[in-house]
Amino acid sequence: MVVAALGWARNHRTLVASFVHATISWVALYIAFLAESGFSPQRVELSDFLWSAAVLIAIRIPVNYGLRLHVSRWRFVGSRDFFRLAVTHTLGSLVFFVLARLSLIPVALPGSIIVLEWALGGYVTMTAWVAYRILFERSQTLQNPDRSRVVVIGAGEAGGALVGQMLRLPWGYNPVAYLDDDPLKLGTSLHGLDVVGDTSCVRSVIDEFEIDELVLSLPSASAADLRRIVERCEETNLPIKILPGIDEVLDGSVSPGQLRDIRIEDLLGREPVTLELPRLAEELVEATVLVTGAAGSIGSEVCRQIALNSPKRLVLIDQAESPLYFLDLELRENYPALEIVTVVGDVTNLDTLASVFSRYRPQRVFHAAAYKHVPLMEANPLEAIRTNVLGTYRVASASAKAGCERFVLVSTDKAVRPVNVMGASKAAAERVVLWFHNRFPTCAFGAVRFGNVLGSNGSVVPLFRRQLQRGEPLTVTHEDVTRYFMTIAEAVQLILKASLLPELKGSVAMLDMGEPVRILDLAKDMLRLTGLPYRPGENVVITGLRPGEKLHEELSDPEEQSVSTALKRISILRSKESEIRMPAPLIEAIETGDVMQTMDLVLADMSASSEERVGAETSELQRL
Repeated sequence: MVVAALGWARNHRTLVASFVHATISWVALYIAFLAESGFSPQRVELSDFLWSAAVLIAIRIPVNYGLRLHVSRWRFVGSRDFFRLAVTHTLGSLVFFVLARLSLIPVALPGSIIVLEWALGGYVTMTAWVAYRILFERSQTLQNPDRSRVVVIGAGEAGGALVGQMLRLPWGYNPVAYLDDDPLKLGTSLHGLDVVGDTSCVRSVIDEFEIDELVLSLPSASAADLRRIVERCEETNLPIKILPGIDEVLDGSVSPGQLRDIRIEDLLGREPVTLELPRLAEELVEATVLVTGAAGSIGSEVCRQIALNSPKRLVLIDQAESPLYFLDLELRENYPALEIVTVVGDVTNLDTLASVFSRYRPQRVFHAAAYKHVPLMEANPLEAIRTNVLGTYRVASASAKAGCERFVLVSTDKAVRPVNVMGASKAAAERVVLWFHNRFPTCAFGAVRFGNVLGSNGSVVPLFRRQLQRGEPLTVTHEDVTRYFMTIAEAVQLILKASLLPELKGSVAMLDMGEPVRILDLAKDMLRLTGLPYRPGENVVITGLRPGEKLHEELSDPEEQSVSTALKRISILRSKESEIRMPAPLIEAIETGDVMQTMDLVLADMSASSEERVGAETSELQRL
C-alpha cells in the first residue's frame, strides 16, 4: 500500500507538491488565526480566514512554481533543497505581508499571523519532505527484502553519501552500521546508522548484525591503511567491496554502482598523484600533436588525454597495426570533431617520418615508441638499439626540421646507471634528446622518466593474474627484488604536465614515486585477494634474476642534480653539460648493422658509476 502510494506520488510530482504545499499553508494559517484568537475556534472569523487562505495559496503556488520548488525530489532532499525552500517560502510570505500592509486584501491581518504562518508552514513543509524521504527509504527495504546486509567501513563524507544512496536506490544493499578507526566518530550517527566500533571489532559486528557483505568507503585512505584494514576484513571470509579512490570518482559523485572488488593496485603502497592540467587545453588549441608508439599502453593513454583537450589534429604513429586500428576506432567514436591521422609505420623509417612531418608539421611531439622488455632486449640487442636510440634520433631530427615547438621523450628508470641493453638504449635516447636541445634551442626538447606502470602490457601484475587464472605458481625472480610503480593515468599526467614546464627544456623530469614495492609482497597480496594462503615453493616460486635484471631500480643518478619545480612531486634532473653529447659512433654502427660494434659501444657508454652498481648488485646477491 505504502509502496503503491509513493509510486503514484512520484508519477504526479508537480500535482502532489502543489497540493501538499497548499494544504500546509492552509493548515498553518488556520493555526496562526487560532493562536491569535487565544485558541478559541469560536473567535476565529471564518470569512477573514477563507479570504486570507485563498490569497496566500494564490501567492504561494506561482512563487513555488517560478522558483522551481515543485521539481525538488523529496527522496533526495538535502541542504540545498532546504535552502531553496527557505528562500521560496520567505518570498511568498513577504508578498503576502506587502499586500496586507497595502490593504490589497479585504481583511485586516495582524503581522503576528503572517509571521506565525511563515514559521509554522516552513517547518511543517521541511518535516513533510523528511518524512517522505524516510518512508521511501523504508519502502525500498520492503520491496527488496533479500538485499545484502552490509556494514560500511568509513563513516566520513563518502561513507555517508554512499549509505544515503543505498537507502534510496534499489542496488541490493541494506546498510545496518558503520565501522571507523577515528575514535571521535565512535558512537555518532549518520543517516540513522550508528558508528558501532573500529575495524578491530569487525568479527563481533558481523555476528551481532548478521552481516552478509563488507563495504570499504575510504577513498582518501593511504594504501598502507587500506592494506591493514583489508587484512582484518579478509579474516571474516565475507565478500568485500570497495568504493574507488578519489582519482577514479572523477565527477565527485558517490554511488553503490561504483562499488567493485578490491584490486592489487589498491594495496601496492602507491599514493595516488593527481596533477591538474589547467594550461593543457590552452597549449593544444589549434595545435597538431603527434604521438609515436600510439598503440602502446602509455602512448594510447597519451592520445586519449590529448584528444580530451581538443587539439586541431592528432597524428598517431605505430607499427602495431591491430591495436592502432582499435585505438583509431575508439578516438573517432569518442571525438568525432577531431581530425585524426593514423600512420602505420616504423619510427626508424626515414621516408615515413619525412612524409608525415613535412605534411602535418606537428607543434607537439610525444615520443613513446620503444622496446621495453629487458630479457627480450638482452636477446635482441640490435633491435633495442635500432628502435630506442636510432628511432629517437630520427624522430627528434624530423621534429626539429619541421619546426616542432615541444618534444617529449617517454623514458624509464632503467636508464639510470643501466646494467642491461634496454636500459642503456634508453639512457642513450635521453642523451640524444638533450643533445638536440643544444643544437635546436627553438624547440623545447626534454624527457620524462618514471618507473613501472601498473597494468601495462607485460608488467608483473597482469603476469601474476594470468598465472593465478591458470592455477600456476607465481614466479618471483628474487626474494628482495623491488620496483617502483605508478598507474597509467599518473604516468600520462606526468608526461603531459611536465611537457608544460619551462624547466624541461634540455632536462629530464622525474616524479617522486614514493617507496619501492617488494615484488614478493605483491605476490603475497595477490594470493590473499584470491583467498589463497602463501606457500613458499608451492604457489610462489623464486626463479632467479633474469639476464640484465636489477635487484633494485633507481630514479636518478647520483651525478644528476635534482631541482624542485612549481609542481608538487615533480623534479627536474640536470646533468653536467659535458655529458650531453651525441653518440654518433653508436648510430653509425647501428646503421651499418655491425652487431658486435654496437654492443661494444653500448657497454662502453655505460658510466663508471654503472660498473660500480653492477659490482654492488653482485656483492648483495652473494651476501643474500
